[in-house]
Amino acid sequence: MTQETTPAPAARCFGDGNVLYAAYHDTEWGHPVHGEAELLERIALEGFQSGLSWLTILRKRDAFREVFGGFEPEHVAAMTPDDVERLLGDARIVRNRAKIEATIGNGRAVLALHDSGRTLDELFWSFAPPPRAERVATWQDVPAATDESKALAKALKKEGFRFFGPTTAYAAMQACGLVDDHLATCPVVARPSAA
Repeated sequence: MTQETTPAPAARCFGDGNVLYAAYHDTEWGHPVHGEAELLERIALEGFQSGLSWLTILRKRDAFREVFGGFEPEHVAAMTPDDVERLLGDARIVRNRAKIEATIGNGRAVLALHDSGRTLDELFWSFAPPPRAERVATWQDVPAATDESKALAKALKKEGFRFFGPTTAYAAMQACGLVDDHLATCPVVARPSAA
């Protein structure tokens, strides 16, 4: 088996060999994320990552935060077609019209949730499954999508969110701490919580 399928003892689930990726794994991935801007950012970046490596997105994350106003929903929702054209010319981010327009549409969907008296945080976290009885041993044990991620994607689509299918939803659930998919051999698992 390769390291991708069964990490060596004391190896991270992913990120070994790259300082940025290792720091993301150790301090962010699987940690609970709350807040409208924070969750909008994760939804947007998971969408931008589709078809690319997550490391590519991490390297561009500061630029994404800058051009999308910290992913504050009001800022994102107010972006215009001129902003789309400007972003398409910005080599610091992933220049994909559909993903840029989906992010702006998703900012508007967050505001529509607010108008109906709801929050993205409440909606997103309502799909958190119960913890697994046992930690997964290999990446083959980690699903690409689950019933909960399918339901989350469907619920967000109903609210007007775009570019967020069941697989992207599951990746966001992992990244935002709704599920904990650190492998049983991961050193993060052995560390005491900072709670």
